[in-house]
Amino acid sequence: MQKVTRLLTVVILLTNLAVFSAAKQDDKTYDQIKLLLDVLSYTQDKYVTEVDTQKLIYSAASGMLKPLDPFTQFMEPRIYKEMKIETEGKYGGLGIRISVRDNWLTIISPLPGTPAYRLGILPEDKIIKIEGETTQGITMEEAIKKLRGDPGTKVKITIAREGLKDPVDYEITREIIKVETSRVKMLDDKIGYIHLLEFNNNSEGDMRKALADLKAKGMDSLVFDLRNNPGGLLDVAVEVTKLFVGDNKMVVYTRGRIPESFREYRAGKEAPWKDLPVVVLINRGSASASEIVSGALQDHKRALIAGERSFGKASVQSVLPLSDGCALKITTAKYYTPSGRLIQVDTETKKGGIDPDVKVEVSLENQAKLQMQEEIIYPEGKEPLKTAKKEAVEDVALNRAIDILKARRVFMPQ
Repeated sequence: MQKVTRLLTVVILLTNLAVFSAAKQDDKTYDQIKLLLDVLSYTQDKYVTEVDTQKLIYSAASGMLKPLDPFTQFMEPRIYKEMKIETEGKYGGLGIRISVRDNWLTIISPLPGTPAYRLGILPEDKIIKIEGETTQGITMEEAIKKLRGDPGTKVKITIAREGLKDPVDYEITREIIKVETSRVKMLDDKIGYIHLLEFNNNSEGDMRKALADLKAKGMDSLVFDLRNNPGGLLDVAVEVTKLFVGDNKMVVYTRGRIPESFREYRAGKEAPWKDLPVVVLINRGSASASEIVSGALQDHKRALIAGERSFGKASVQSVLPLSDGCALKITTAKYYTPSGRLIQVDTETKKGGIDPDVKVEVSLENQAKLQMQEEIIYPEGKEPLKTAKKEAVEDVALNRAIDILKARRVFMPQ
């Protein structure tokens, strides 16, 4: 009881401070916050059974943010702890990046080498049920609670996919998710291939090493694959772009409501690979940092972008630790490409994302087959295995990128 009393006292003190600060701007703020305190007080005194005040306050904090974008959320201690574990690159789960779009839990991208990827789950699939319960109106916090669990345990999800008449059930065994950084190989005709899987602390170093290794093997042009790359760290995206773009050119800028949210991120004076011909592959699973890189390369005409329109998720979130082990993740700005294009999809107009220069449509059925096929060809990130040609699904986007680079040699010989 003493813990609850202390917690309530802290809440009232913080509320009074907030009211004092905000009252200068809005005289209604005091009455609005007093309403919240009245509800809490009456519930404590009169509800039919004794209530857990901490749960009520956590619920109020979560509900307060619900009208905002799905990336702004109140995190209870367990969720905040899991988020910190995830940023270290190892956690228990299904291997998907998720968002809330149109009030439904939506997959941004499945991560290669994970249970969801191996099953052929796709970007923009909607998880409409978890263990038989609807996800309509679910918060990110609630979704993470339901999807995460101990490795080896199972969770049943129901997927709705564009073009499928009926939803499909998947029973997925949770695993420790170890996020790979890249997959690298030489293609035919001196064309190098780098599939960057995520922008984490190792990505820039891995890119530099991969480019040097491919160059030593005779690479004279590159397919840079960002398909199903859900993003990651902003500074890493900027550093990767700087490998190809120099002259202090703009990479990306941010803009929000407050003046402090405006920031510019620029390339360095020299780019080590500024003359390397590049085709970038994107699809609906390319998000965030992937869109920053592809948008910058496209705006500066440094690379040709091929594939499908990207996911359209590029906003700046700040994580603010709170008392009691909680945290607030809040959107403070949005990302814009050098030419001023907003990357984040507008909820009303549906405009946003990066449109490719060369559009390559891939059916959802073939995309799922390609994912499953890739996990056979690249077991645990090792060297490719040989599969029967008649069994393989053609990667039309990759083949188109190769054709573009070959044609460039003919029309623009070095």
